[in-house]
Amino acid sequence: MLDRAIRRLRRGAPPQPSARRLLIVQIDGLSRAVLEDALEKGQMPFVKRLLERQRYRLQPMSVALPTSTPAFQMAAMYGVRPDIPGFHYYSRERRGDVHFPRAGHAAWVEQRLAAGRRGILHGGAAYGCCFTGGAAASFFTFATLMQPSGRGFASALSPYVVLGWVIAKNLALTVYELARAAPGFLARRRLPGRRWLWLKIGISLWLRNLFTLAVARDLYAGTPRIYVNYLDYDEAAHYHGPRSRRALAALRGLDRAIAQLWSIMRRVPEHRYDGFVLADHGQSPCKPYQELTRGRRLERWIFDAFLPPAGDASHPAAPEPPRTGLRRGIREQRRDNAGLLQKFMNYLDEDFFRRADPEAHEQGGVRVIAAGPNAFLYALDARAPLDAAGVERRFPGLAEKLSRSPGIGFVLARSGNGSAPRCYWEGKECNLTATAPGPFAGREDAALVVQAIAGLMRMPSAGDLVIYGDEVSFISEHGTHAGASAAEMQTFIIAPPGARPPRGVTHPAQLYDYFMRYQPEYRPAATRPGDATGAASRRRSRRGSARARASPGSGA
Repeated sequence: MLDRAIRRLRRGAPPQPSARRLLIVQIDGLSRAVLEDALEKGQMPFVKRLLERQRYRLQPMSVALPTSTPAFQMAAMYGVRPDIPGFHYYSRERRGDVHFPRAGHAAWVEQRLAAGRRGILHGGAAYGCCFTGGAAASFFTFATLMQPSGRGFASALSPYVVLGWVIAKNLALTVYELARAAPGFLARRRLPGRRWLWLKIGISLWLRNLFTLAVARDLYAGTPRIYVNYLDYDEAAHYHGPRSRRALAALRGLDRAIAQLWSIMRRVPEHRYDGFVLADHGQSPCKPYQELTRGRRLERWIFDAFLPPAGDASHPAAPEPPRTGLRRGIREQRRDNAGLLQKFMNYLDEDFFRRADPEAHEQGGVRVIAAGPNAFLYALDARAPLDAAGVERRFPGLAEKLSRSPGIGFVLARSGNGSAPRCYWEGKECNLTATAPGPFAGREDAALVVQAIAGLMRMPSAGDLVIYGDEVSFISEHGTHAGASAAEMQTFIIAPPGARPPRGVTHPAQLYDYFMRYQPEYRPAATRPGDATGAASRRRSRRGSARARASPGSGA
């Protein structure tokens, strides 16, 4: 009802039809296999209706390594093959860690990797993304999270009726969720699944509804390019597993949000929106690595087991310094308090006082970072990444020993002279090629996996050793991504009738030219001045790009 009222009360005459506009809805973390299963079981009825009755097409897409949101969005938004090996890594150029979404890190990455390139959202809006993609308005985007764009923030929140509606609706839903949790609290005198409850209220209720209402207003206003990243499913899958009941329940909520946006596009046909739904990666079920190792963390265990201080192979890890002052007080508070206060004290102690970053450990000029199912080992005194021979000289036998360890699937290193990456698994080793795919032999997509690994190991910021778990994550989660499993690499793009996104996508950078055609002034690379193609080829390209600019798709 609010939707219809806004439409009817809009001031002025409807705008004249113009160039086609773009809406991209990203469902973070949803693999093609889980989507197809959800469609078959009726958990996404609106998306199923788009495919069966409105001639939308589900097109397979494979993404490169790492299978993570920052790498996907940087490639798709700017058309680069980015130096982003994981969600958390060490940059020799920065001389420090890059860890999304820590303040300033995404902005530094975007400025460095996208310098001089125009993003697919130029003049548009971005919600819930890692990067802005050149958007004039962005909200809850990692690159501007701590310094939101005044224009973007105002664009999302300025209409008082929208803001009031979001607050009222979300408060009611928050009370409902707390009421549902109350019986468990009364029975057990504690709130079951507290962390998940807060995530569900914060992300699945407040953020999803805020994003949907903000995008709805942008659609009415005719914002030329919009990218919204819904986080609900990804967070639920991390916490409970990609096929868990709670993760699939998140998909039902997302299906309703997509239905609302598509209904608005139908009410403003003069804006000529093309709506796409896609996923940046999938997720694999896993168990936390610490469950296999009685609580030992990988980034510390490597030092204890394989990299003891020189001259004393049995030397244990250095003890933590005694806690004094504020740290001692926090330790005492942890002993003397229970419930929510205790959890907050644990969080402060672990994340801020015990060490600078709880997922990394540094000792003797070596840094190890756990980033999910992948971990990176860096020799900090090396000015450039070490190749396999350099790693062997520095850490004799380490890669092979790691590959034999419980929970470790395979270990990667660079080969010299730009040749195929070196892979170690179960104590064996080989140079990974399409004809010798090592641990991936027998997979139908083995050649694609080998290609993706080669791309990963060409990144300067990838570790000197890159360690992947065997159905485990090196951080605490039950659904994970960044690895090379089919569930993580195989995703999808749902395109409107008449739209022709590139087929056979094996890297998200291949989407860039297509989405840039929604900017009327854009010319594909083949038609730019100085392109070394024949005159006939340029004429064909100009005719094709002109048609694409006039009608990249057929509308929602």
